[in-house]
Amino acid sequence: MSEEEKKKQEDIDNELHNSKKSDDNSAKSHGEILVEQICEGQEIYKRSTSSILLSSLAAGLEIGFSFLMICSVFYFFDGKVAEDSLFKIIALVYPIGFILVVLGQSILFTEQTSLLTLPVLNKKHSVGSLMRLWGLVIIGNLVGGWIIALFLSWIGPELGIFDTATINKIGEHVTDFSGLVIVSSAVLAGWLMGLLSWLITSSKDTVSRIIIIYVITSMMAFTGLHHSIIGNIEVFSGLLSSPNIHFYDYFKFQSLALLGNALGGAFFVALLKYRAFVYNV
Repeated sequence: MSEEEKKKQEDIDNELHNSKKSDDNSAKSHGEILVEQICEGQEIYKRSTSSILLSSLAAGLEIGFSFLMICSVFYFFDGKVAEDSLFKIIALVYPIGFILVVLGQSILFTEQTSLLTLPVLNKKHSVGSLMRLWGLVIIGNLVGGWIIALFLSWIGPELGIFDTATINKIGEHVTDFSGLVIVSSAVLAGWLMGLLSWLITSSKDTVSRIIIIYVITSMMAFTGLHHSIIGNIEVFSGLLSSPNIHFYDYFKFQSLALLGNALGGAFFVALLKYRAFVYNV
């Protein structure tokens, strides 16, 4: 790093350090939110590999409660409501797993994408360390999703709250798009999840956080945007039972959704929010 770059980074760090703390009644400033996001991201970098894997595994499992409710509501209203309307109705219950994960502070890839990128932009960590951390979180989220998908695919029909046909319809609906559409849709979903993380930091109480999570994730569900972690459960469950979903379909969806979510969170939230602050220094 050149002397000029070092001086510029020092100015940025000083500006972040001097960001005024808002009082209890005023909204947090851009700088204050950014400081909290960077500090929170750095704390995750300090955690052990085992801790990160277990927390991300928990997130993959907990997000399965959204899938449980999606299938249950779809099955309950199937035949009573037109199928295209059903995919809109499930937006009402889609946020449940996200509320459990975010408020429970498990590590969810899409929510943490921008958060983990900010310390790299602030030159506190390397791109290599970011890729390693992303990899650990993705592995934990996916494995957790596979486990809960296997369990729910068995217990749902056994309890009579949904059947295999419901699982198949949901999985086929998620994968029934071209690769370009999936990755573009996933960029929007990643963008929204990055904003969710930013807005959660800006809020000061649990009720407002629940409202933020509900609004953003229900918007994702209503518009059918592709989310790589809940989508992992939906498509993997379909892979287990649907003759129309093959391993290639699962791999195509998962790789493109992860790519799109990462781009949406890292570029449209982390980079833009950080640069907007830096250009004012």
